[in-house]
Amino acid sequence: MASDIIKGLRTTLKELGNKPTTVSYPEEHRAQAARYRGRHVLHRYENDMERCVGCFLCAGACPADAIYIEAEQNTEEQQVSPGERYARVFDVNMLRCIFCGYCQQACPTGAITLEKEFELADYRAEDFIYHKADLLEPAGSPSPDNAITGSNTAWQPPAPADPPLPIPSRQGAFDGSEASAAAVGQAALAVKPNADSEPVHESVEE
Repeated sequence: MASDIIKGLRTTLKELGNKPTTVSYPEEHRAQAARYRGRHVLHRYENDMERCVGCFLCAGACPADAIYIEAEQNTEEQQVSPGERYARVFDVNMLRCIFCGYCQQACPTGAITLEKEFELADYRAEDFIYHKADLLEPAGSPSPDNAITGSNTAWQPPAPADPPLPIPSRQGAFDGSEASAAAVGQAALAVKPNADSEPVHESVEE
């Protein structure tokens, strides 16, 4: 029993010189990991127009059906976004959201990203439904283009600098070959099967 006490004291004395790992929350906050996905943010352009054009791609990509959008047409009197439409209603149900990031990957304008905000606890279920007013950046303080990344850059590898372009076939498929003049309209591609039943592409001058 004395040996057990000595072992315990040895561990205690060994840890005395180490810095504490706890922080005085909420006065102090730890830095979030690069891949952390927190609350959604709807972004603006520098002219304060909303980036969201009401295309519904984020809602369609969401596997949890957590995003609800109602779009409305822009008018000359009320131009909310640069597109034809804008999101009159944009709701995110945080009780359904699984923080997968599919919405920000699907958005063609960079309008929605998952940022580092994690303080989402509340007492009532209806308070977990975030409306457009809760998600939209305040007017006059848009995020710069180089800051609208969310966690995409940490999760996805960078795109290649000069990727090879595939050749489209008559059937609309791609065979993986690099593009040539025939693939960009200077010639047509005739496809015929060979003895091994693999397509062979021949360039036919117009």
